[in-house]
Amino acid sequence: MKKVNKCVLAYSGGLDTSIIIPWLKENYGCEVIAVSVDVGQGSELEGLEEKAIKTGASKLYIEDVIDEFVDDYIFPTLKAGAKYERYLLGTSFARPVIAKRVVEIAKAEGADAIAHGCTGKGNDQVRFELTIKAFAPEMTIIAPWREWNIKSREEEIDYAEERGIPLKISRETNYSKDKNLWHLSHEGLELEDPANEPLYTKPGFLEMTVAPELAPDTPAYVEITFEKGIPVAVDGVRMKGSDIVRQLNKIGGMSGIGLLDIVENRLVGMKSRGVYETPGGTILYDAHQILETLCLDKDTAHLKEQLAVTFAELVYNGKWFTPLREALTAFVDSTQKTVNGTVRLKLYKGSVINAGVKSPDSLYSENIATFGESDYNQKDAEGFINLYGLPIKVKALKEQGKL
Repeated sequence: MKKVNKCVLAYSGGLDTSIIIPWLKENYGCEVIAVSVDVGQGSELEGLEEKAIKTGASKLYIEDVIDEFVDDYIFPTLKAGAKYERYLLGTSFARPVIAKRVVEIAKAEGADAIAHGCTGKGNDQVRFELTIKAFAPEMTIIAPWREWNIKSREEEIDYAEERGIPLKISRETNYSKDKNLWHLSHEGLELEDPANEPLYTKPGFLEMTVAPELAPDTPAYVEITFEKGIPVAVDGVRMKGSDIVRQLNKIGGMSGIGLLDIVENRLVGMKSRGVYETPGGTILYDAHQILETLCLDKDTAHLKEQLAVTFAELVYNGKWFTPLREALTAFVDSTQKTVNGTVRLKLYKGSVINAGVKSPDSLYSENIATFGESDYNQKDAEGFINLYGLPIKVKALKEQGKL
């Protein structure tokens, strides 16, 4: 092992990072500084300082980057309409903002290594390490899951119990979870078999939303106002981005919005089954897409939809800090200049239903589209069809020997 004097650990206080502090001290003999980056984990941050110090860290930083996370990572991705195989990228775009802050602290502390708790099977190791390479290409990276002899989460629990490290989970609740302001993911245990239905109604399983069958029997309505593609108000009340997500999480969660059960294609090559809770995010994506149907012309809308796939893949694959992602964001920002207006949604037992949309920049004309009398000259269509269909007509005449 390379000689390390001071290591900064991206610390969540979960199972992986809880045992990494003593493991680093036992195997590298280095000082360990823990850094917890707050992207909206809420109560998960409670008691972390005491726990980190007791398990061997020299200090713990808790860094609040929630507003940066929402404004600089979530909303650019939302404006792009980027989804990875229907997944709203909750973990994916949290990793670069976390890793960036960890690098900043590592440099300030004069550390010679950065450690993380990502497994060698997952996407997060790539997301963390590409960000570290972008801002500290010379930094040593320690990934214990790629070094130690521990082979499972059960063995991690054994390691923690042997050293008296307190855990918030048991062997029966040993899901791999990731929570932030945008979402909560669940992996592991019975979810590893795609044939098993998730335990949505089991107390304690869902945290941000409810099972649709437990949602109210009457619908809820919500209005979201956008300016240049960015949500700025809920039900007419203007608020900052992070508060909008919080408010919509509350409203959507009560109506069972935002559940996704998916087998996704990981960057490292395997398929992985996960359950995601994204109530506020699901509402925002649907509202934004509805508003764009009014405000974007056909060519722009269709090309943007194609590029959204590329944007999502870049985010999912850890390439946030790359020229292509920045270029795509510039394109998206240009398309959003006219994405202004208010969308009304009906939320009912897991469904998000369009209940009306209006925009000062709408390209929809009732006068042109109406089935009633209008200024549209229907005879104009005859010449358009003759020219549009000319290649088809010529080919058919040629095949019939008439040309």
